[in-house]
Amino acid sequence: MLEEACSASAHVAVQLKQDRDRYAELGRRLRAAPPTSILTVARGSSDHAANYCAYLIMARLGRIVASLPMSLVTLNKAPLQAHNALAIAISQSGQSPDVIAPIRYFREGGATTVALVNDASSPLATNAEWAMPLHAGAELSVAATKSFIASLVAGALLAGHWQDDPAFLAALETLPEALDTASQCDWSAALDVLTPATNIMVVGRGISFPLALESALKFKETSAVQAEAFSGAEIKHGPMALIDEGYPLLIFATRGPTQAGLLTLAEEMRGRGAKVLLAAPDNIPERDLTLPTAAAPDLDPIVAIQAFYVMAAKLSIARGMDPDRPRHLSKVTKTS
Repeated sequence: MLEEACSASAHVAVQLKQDRDRYAELGRRLRAAPPTSILTVARGSSDHAANYCAYLIMARLGRIVASLPMSLVTLNKAPLQAHNALAIAISQSGQSPDVIAPIRYFREGGATTVALVNDASSPLATNAEWAMPLHAGAELSVAATKSFIASLVAGALLAGHWQDDPAFLAALETLPEALDTASQCDWSAALDVLTPATNIMVVGRGISFPLALESALKFKETSAVQAEAFSGAEIKHGPMALIDEGYPLLIFATRGPTQAGLLTLAEEMRGRGAKVLLAAPDNIPERDLTLPTAAAPDLDPIVAIQAFYVMAAKLSIARGMDPDRPRHLSKVTKTS
């Protein structure tokens, strides 16, 4: 896991050199014939990447994006209106039937279908009109790391080319160096808090909420910590009842309009006795963990998760576990 996570920068460098013309052509197609509806199709870590892609599309293009409950297609056989829709599937393996079936359904119904997928020969790739390989290479660790980072980059490429924003696309080109820097971040302070932990709340908001979702999943997968992800706006709607003296919280306060509220939340939770791990950029003096930053704030989650992955792999080992072989899990999950 650690080796694959740290290799992400090299794979992203390859990814950024490949398929440029196809992303540009897809962007032109979407501008010329805007979809009437947009949905994402994904599971697990890929669904967290889809959450990030959806947020970029909504924030930068003003288009509403929904996450498809796949059982509507696979089990309920609902008569969904597919004509002129845009369906974006994200998957590492491209093998799960409940991801493949909706893409096939929407393509047959007249939608534009896009697959951001690591295995370019997979059934998902062959069923989508636009198959965009992630170029992350084979991933042996059960816990996805470099393929997740490549999925985030692919989502950003899709949004950037659709918007046709040269500055954002130029910022994407600097990601390999930023990821290398992120992999060297010292998050050892988190190990002191989390090695003995039995549970944790992971908090983000807006562009950083996918970070919270992915981090909580990795805590569960690789360290058997009961971790739950919440938006900073939701903490006071019930979850705060769980927080007592010594309760650990990891708060991702990335740059942007949601940062101020998350910093205030961290201060309030400290006042309640929680063990707060505030991850924030180096201009935030009250931070516990330094968040790396990218050339554009909307890309900060990509480098932030890189720093987290390095810590998560070390945490798993510190807790006497094997991050490469989480119990009860397999690399490819197939559901219908």
